[in-house]
Amino acid sequence: MKHKILIVDDEAANLRVLERLLRQHYEIICAESGADAFELLCAHDVALIISDQRMPGMTGIEFLKQAAVMRPHTVRLILTGYTDVNDLVEMINSGVVYKYVTKPWVNEDLQQTLKRALQHYETVKARHELELQNERFQLSLQAAQEGFVKLLSDMLDFKDPYKCGHARRTKSYALALGNAFNIMPPELEQLGIAAFLHEIVDFYLPNGFLSGTLTLTTQSREALQQVFEKGLKLLDNFPDMTEVVSILRYYHEYWDGSGYPYNLEGEQIPL
Repeated sequence: MKHKILIVDDEAANLRVLERLLRQHYEIICAESGADAFELLCAHDVALIISDQRMPGMTGIEFLKQAAVMRPHTVRLILTGYTDVNDLVEMINSGVVYKYVTKPWVNEDLQQTLKRALQHYETVKARHELELQNERFQLSLQAAQEGFVKLLSDMLDFKDPYKCGHARRTKSYALALGNAFNIMPPELEQLGIAAFLHEIVDFYLPNGFLSGTLTLTTQSREALQQVFEKGLKLLDNFPDMTEVVSILRYYHEYWDGSGYPYNLEGEQIPL
């Protein structure tokens, strides 16, 4: 498929020369003013714009500034028959203009410049498409995570209806503490999920233990650790839950070392 190139020049002779030069390898559309070019940009997905600088009513730089807003991924070249270094350098440095070509141009040099410009266009286009794919993937993963959390919440509610309300309250407390510690939003979101799901890692624990009626011996502590790891695996097998699992792995540890399952104390416990 040929790349589509828009040529803008108020001199019809220049348009004809450029069209004859380029039409063998590219699809060419032409405009004799910036206003006409804007209409074409609305109707065509253009890979490259070649604009003359000196045009009545609107200069090439003024046109390309607005074209960059309309078609940000389109590569823009400017033809100039005089040297206005400050404006050209500013436009190139700001990304509005990819390169400038002096008039009269050399056909071979212009062809090479167009080739490099279109390679740049393909690179930018591929990067943009990758960003869109990544964004769609993240949205899909977020939706799947929300569904997974809902499923676990329903499991918890089935086992003990009281715990769902408890989980919501714990989440609100954790977020309040996280804000007090100035935790950044991405980490704060993970903290909120972990707080809401904290009962899930205890899913396989006997209810008597959670109510404090069981005595924790050395032997029972070892068994407890195995059951606790089993609960963590409910979450660890799901993508993008690594941080949540890291938080929940230590939430039963106490500052004085009397917690479980690893007997951590003080600053051994991750924040």
